Amino acid sequence: MSNETFSEVSEILKHITENPSVPRNIRRAADESNTFLNNKEEDETIRASAVILILDEISNDPNIPIHARTLIWEVLSKLESIKTN
Repeated sequence: MSNETFSEVSEILKHITENPSVPRNIRRAADESNTFLNNKEEDETIRASAVILILDEISNDPNIPIHARTLIWEVLSKLESIKTN
């Protein structure tokens, strides 16, 4: 279940990273989150928590486009379900 969720989240983060309409700092945070998410050496819960912290911070950025904010909220929702399982 969590591997499938991580895969879905990774694809969404790649989409944000590759979108030129998203500000550079948001793309950088998405790329950093994706790298951390795919670090197989860490426990799944730790990876999910770290990514949630990074994305929660950037979701409050006033310069983030609404479509990117919506994608980040989707990612946060998926990762929070991992933390509670």
